[in-house]
Amino acid sequence: MRWFRRSPEEQRVKAARTVRDGPLAAYLNAPFPDENAAVLDAEFLALDFEATGVDPKKDHVVAVGFVPVVGGRIELAGARSFLVNAPVEVGASATVHGLTDDTVATGMPIAQAAETVLAALRGRVLLAHFAPIEVGFLRRACAELFGGPFPCLVVDTLALQRRLVAGAFPTDPPPGSLRLWAARERYRLPVYRAHDPLIDAQSCAELFLAQVAELGADKPLTLKRILV
Repeated sequence: MRWFRRSPEEQRVKAARTVRDGPLAAYLNAPFPDENAAVLDAEFLALDFEATGVDPKKDHVVAVGFVPVVGGRIELAGARSFLVNAPVEVGASATVHGLTDDTVATGMPIAQAAETVLAALRGRVLLAHFAPIEVGFLRRACAELFGGPFPCLVVDTLALQRRLVAGAFPTDPPPGSLRLWAARERYRLPVYRAHDPLIDAQSCAELFLAQVAELGADKPLTLKRILV
């Protein structure tokens, strides 16, 4: 018996046949970008979540920011940022993102937030810095709210940064050197305020375009070469 792993596109097609009508079904009914296409021909959605912690299995999203990247350009007209009404107190996470319980209580329900993200992500590649956070929260939301899986194409700018600096250190990169702000310093990108989800999403998008320019300097860069 030959073991194989379904591609994200094959997972999408399979899931689309079984998921009930709704936001997840609409997302699954849009084909993913061609993995063999040039990177600049694909569409991306730079996405950032602020949450009560970093464990998607037990923590809760409190704010979302995203911005599309199309044709090698950041489309600020499509950017969005909104609060999410978490069912728990923000606790110590407030020291990171600065959001209080009163502020978070004004946010939209998680189902509406998930629907908004899925609509923006339809037909696009998910782009994030340390993408397991965003992917994990979306997988949980899709399973709990819409009763189905969340296949997706993913580009992780942290993973790309690790690849780009791999030869610069005798062992693993020093702690903190792969963080978003440290990675941006390598390209002399502007310094922005951290832990605002929209600013972080835009910062990720800017870093991504700088990384793509470096990775594609020697030969044409296909989407397959940068996917997680």
